Amino acid sequence: MSPRRRDAEGTAAARAERRAELLATAAEVFAEQGYSATTVRKVADAAGILGGSLYYHFDSKESMADEILSTFLDEMWAAYDRVLASGLGARETLEALVVESFRSIDRHRPAVVIYQNESKHLATSERFHYLLESRRRFEEMWLSLLDRGIEEGEFRPDLDRSLVYRFIRDTVWVAATWYHAGGRLSAEEIAKQYLAMVLEGIQAT
Repeated sequence: MSPRRRDAEGTAAARAERRAELLATAAEVFAEQGYSATTVRKVADAAGILGGSLYYHFDSKESMADEILSTFLDEMWAAYDRVLASGLGARETLEALVVESFRSIDRHRPAVVIYQNESKHLATSERFHYLLESRRRFEEMWLSLLDRGIEEGEFRPDLDRSLVYRFIRDTVWVAATWYHAGGRLSAEEIAKQYLAMVLEGIQAT
């Protein structure tokens, strides 16, 4: 490899690393202050750079939010699709999906908060229409799984499946508001605790 090519690749790698750092900072600011209340200047201040320098990497705060959310959703759906293609029974599939959800929170906590708080507003823009599709796909996945669990005799048929879906969805994803990596329990351990409460309850046997 020529020195010129090596230098170019080194520069590209450094630029990509810096871009990832800036996105992580932007995600934290969007999550803490709200997307609408956040300006490019606020993101730049949090990153310790001049506002104009941020435009070297991103043309707008919409571009930053788009990349933050699409990266989170792409990784989440890739993990979900692996679970759904694994041939597990309904209960095991539910357990695996909950574990993957907490892993997503662990990797993308600020993005999850942004998605929860801002997706309804952002989805009014054509650029963010994929957020609506993700919500539709998410609901269909869970309702289909709950139906399959009832057919397999794993889940109770007397409970309203839409209510069960909303309970699982809200119970899991609200954890992003308090979860911090490196805490007393890992993401997988929290997932197991949640699953024990959802599937077995808290009443002593």
